[in-house]
Amino acid sequence: MWAGIVTGSIALTADAWHTLSDSISSVVVVVAAKLSSKKADKEHPFGHGRWEQIASIFIAFILGIIAYSFLMNSIAQFRNREAVQYGLLAIVVTAVSIVVKEALAQYAFSIARKSGNMSVKADAWHHRSDALSSVVVLAGILFAKRFWWIDSALGAVIALMLFYAAFAIIKEAITKLLGEEPSGKLIEEITAEAKKVYPSNMQLHHFHMHNYILHQELTFHLRLDNKMSIEKAHDITNEIEKKILEKFEIMATIHVEPIHF
Repeated sequence: MWAGIVTGSIALTADAWHTLSDSISSVVVVVAAKLSSKKADKEHPFGHGRWEQIASIFIAFILGIIAYSFLMNSIAQFRNREAVQYGLLAIVVTAVSIVVKEALAQYAFSIARKSGNMSVKADAWHHRSDALSSVVVLAGILFAKRFWWIDSALGAVIALMLFYAAFAIIKEAITKLLGEEPSGKLIEEITAEAKKVYPSNMQLHHFHMHNYILHQELTFHLRLDNKMSIEKAHDITNEIEKKILEKFEIMATIHVEPIHF
């Protein structure tokens, strides 16, 4: 931020605010992790795991606001034909910034892989996009003497990178909130487990996953022999649900339909 003020660079100042937003988003992640760890209660029978998605949306919202602000400032600077003199200070500050930001990104990605925490992953991408924006700034600084408009262009590029990061984060969060179809691999594995319970003719279809992060619900339809008794169909579905819970840690609810031969 200091280097941006001294040089009058929108690109450096935008990069500084991008870094500051990392701190804000990290605080949001910590709060969301605390809230999502609360156990299920009467008002929230599926737990509080979706606080992670809510936190991710909030992070994306912050990124979008920052991106819009710097895009407008870059356009205004370009229209006024304002040039910026960077100097050695800008080069050193930006280079150090790149190394530190990428180190933070790698650390956050490592935690996300171990925990499966979506908001930590969003935070890691925030650090990564910040490091990449600094790379763009550093490249631009080296060509600043040849192109008067480089700072305006860099500011706009960083703003667009921020917009993209916000879009990617919010898209993933909304997909989880709205519900999603299980992967083909998971469907195959569940079908294989069901066949172990009842190897005779049956059909599984209409899969829907309800992801509450710390708790997952799966619903699907199961077609069985139309001459089978209700009691036997109930026993089969119960056993399949138990196997799914034991192997995949997913709570399944099965709707039975008749197969007409």
